[in-house]
Amino acid sequence: MIDIGVNLTNSRFEHDYPEVIARAQLAGLEQLIVTGTNVEESIAALELCALSPKFLSCTAGVHPHDADGVSEDYLFTLAELAKNESVKAIGECGLDFNRNFSTPKQQIKVFREQVALAERLNMPLFLHQRDAFEPWQEILSSVVGKVPALISHCFTGDVKQMHACLEMGMYLGITGWVCDERRGAELQTAVKELPLERLLVETDAPYLTPRNIRPKPKSSRNEPSYLPFVVQKIAALKNVSDTVIIEHSRENAKKVFSL
Repeated sequence: MIDIGVNLTNSRFEHDYPEVIARAQLAGLEQLIVTGTNVEESIAALELCALSPKFLSCTAGVHPHDADGVSEDYLFTLAELAKNESVKAIGECGLDFNRNFSTPKQQIKVFREQVALAERLNMPLFLHQRDAFEPWQEILSSVVGKVPALISHCFTGDVKQMHACLEMGMYLGITGWVCDERRGAELQTAVKELPLERLLVETDAPYLTPRNIRPKPKSSRNEPSYLPFVVQKIAALKNVSDTVIIEHSRENAKKVFSL
């Protein structure tokens, strides 16, 4: 299994990082992609990759929450980071109009700049979207077929949004959101129709702990070793074996991120 989205630089992992990695490997994970959410976290993600280069890769980018805080030279820094072979995509970037931790105007500006950077560097885009689907789609339409891959990280949309993403050639990362019988109902319906050729799996740890874990973990912190529970839920929804989900998502991840 390959977990394509782990926030391993999050402070909730700083005290037991080696144990988290060990548990992931015992659970059958062969590779993790550490998410870069701003310049500082992208640098930290690359530093983690240097400790375990065969097991860890990463992305480099600025999350929409951090758009207001970018420096004048942030694109130059991202481009420099992207020269390292451990950096597999530009992102996490996109739009988030749910909380607007950064102004929508600045989110759009920073997103457009990172989309252009990915096109210039010929790198995949690792994407975030919440309550901003139409402007997000409009911005991305300019690079369809012009970057190696578009990855909708932590996709939580409905069937209509899923098909719109598929029409753009996107791959969809499915997290523990699909295991939530309360807020994940629309996603569960969409996943039933999601082609296996576009499926990626991820934990988004330490967030989105799968609600189907038994026995329920004592800590609310999600971690990569819980990825099999996401796989199990997807397999049940699609009426196939866990092995089918693992094989397809693994091959898709290797293709998309050049692993």
